[in-house]
Amino acid sequence: MNSYTWRTGILEAVMIAVTAVFVFPLWLLISVGFRSSAEVAQSPLGVPTRLDLSNFTLAWEEGNLGAAFLNSIYITGVTVAALVVVGGCGGYYFARSGRAGKRWYGVVAAGMMVPFQIGVLPMYRTFTALGIAANPVSVIIFSVGIQLPLTIILYTGFIRQIPIEYEEAARIDGASTFQTFRRVILPLLLPVTGTVIVLDGLAVWNEFFTPLLYLGGTANVTVPVQIYSFVGEYSSNWGQIFAGLLMASFPILVLFFIFQRYMIRSFGSGLKG
Repeated sequence: MNSYTWRTGILEAVMIAVTAVFVFPLWLLISVGFRSSAEVAQSPLGVPTRLDLSNFTLAWEEGNLGAAFLNSIYITGVTVAALVVVGGCGGYYFARSGRAGKRWYGVVAAGMMVPFQIGVLPMYRTFTALGIAANPVSVIIFSVGIQLPLTIILYTGFIRQIPIEYEEAARIDGASTFQTFRRVILPLLLPVTGTVIVLDGLAVWNEFFTPLLYLGGTANVTVPVQIYSFVGEYSSNWGQIFAGLLMASFPILVLFFIFQRYMIRSFGSGLKG
């Protein structure tokens, strides 16, 4: 009996269409990024006849993307490290705390519903008064505050899945709360930590508005802000822009491929809030 029906055909057609929608932007990046400006002007959606790397060279050297990459790596790395430490400790407290801790957990979770744009200008005034408005530290502090609620929720949900008997056994052996967390809980947090690194790293790396406001016009700009500078008022070099976007996506792809197995284990463990 043939199980292939008209419904299956419609489903396949829909999936092909959805795939095309997601693949087209990637194809456009590759097509424009590896062609000269003259070729792009003649045929914007054409196929590259050869791999022209001049756009990548111009974007990296003349566009000063190299310095922007170092700034983005520094900001993203420090921010994610702070989120892992603070989020892990906070998640352990909320997962093992009593009624008072659960109330505070609700306050932290409610932070996800507050638009971050509300705090941009007040924080900018504060950073200006402190003299760090043009310093990457300002973006790091702001990014940690924005991403911390989600990070704590992820850690709390994961730690609640860990049987409390492990900790009770450690305390019977004389371990303190810190020793219990470091020797028992911390080694078990690798899956959710991989998830946090990817999600928070992606959000911080791609953030545009905050670095533009806090670091715009300085030598500390990040990759998205530097790529935005390639767009002129009267003309734009789309080859350099798309080449810059391709290079900017490479570190995130590497990060995802390194930690994807931990993300799968984390989601497969059945996180709950």
